[in-house]
Amino acid sequence: MTAFIRIERVGKDYHLGDQHVQALAGIDLSIQSGKFVALMGPSGSGKSTLLNVLGGLDRPTSGKVFVADEEITALTPKALCFYRRRQIGFIFQKFNLLGTQTALENVEFPLMFAGVHEKERRIRATKALEAVGLGDRLGHRPGELSGGQQQRAAVARALVGDPPLLLADEPTGNLDTASGHSLMELFADLNRAGRTIIVVTHDPRMTQFASRTVQLRDGRIVQEVFDSASTDGDG
Repeated sequence: MTAFIRIERVGKDYHLGDQHVQALAGIDLSIQSGKFVALMGPSGSGKSTLLNVLGGLDRPTSGKVFVADEEITALTPKALCFYRRRQIGFIFQKFNLLGTQTALENVEFPLMFAGVHEKERRIRATKALEAVGLGDRLGHRPGELSGGQQQRAAVARALVGDPPLLLADEPTGNLDTASGHSLMELFADLNRAGRTIIVVTHDPRMTQFASRTVQLRDGRIVQEVFDSASTDGDG
């Protein structure tokens, strides 16, 4: 079976003045469609850099990344933008919601950018918010929502374009324990519905929801742990 995601010898270097930083050191990784993968490691291990490369937010210094048999590392900036819009839903630690807009308007925003008609935007955004348990908060602004509700609104915004791949960078970092657990249960439900999900996290408690945990250190994969029910033993 061809992997949905293939990362081949990916390296990423940064130059900060005279200092050379190797964020990724020739990583190989394959992930089948429909898997839930947790990326873990200390600060500076390369996990967020790997997520950004996979999402097309950053380009590797070397190596190749394939998603759905498309080499995203070879795409032009315009094609890369289209790839992100079509394939990826991003979820960030700081929510990145527009404070003056309602939850519904925040979720509609990517569809507006994509040129979707207003009526269709409203229908799809409403369904996305209902799917994450915020059907009764459509008209609330971020300041009127709890931290957990704001993050769920951010998940709805990531889902509204129906991407096959969700990428989340420390999504529970600003949440209390109960809200973080609830969010990861939501991710598990979305995964069971067929989404491929990759989450960067520092919290080992969150790995109980993943079918595979990839540990990074100094830009390298140092350990992988698979759930006993998982058949994703590749790469």
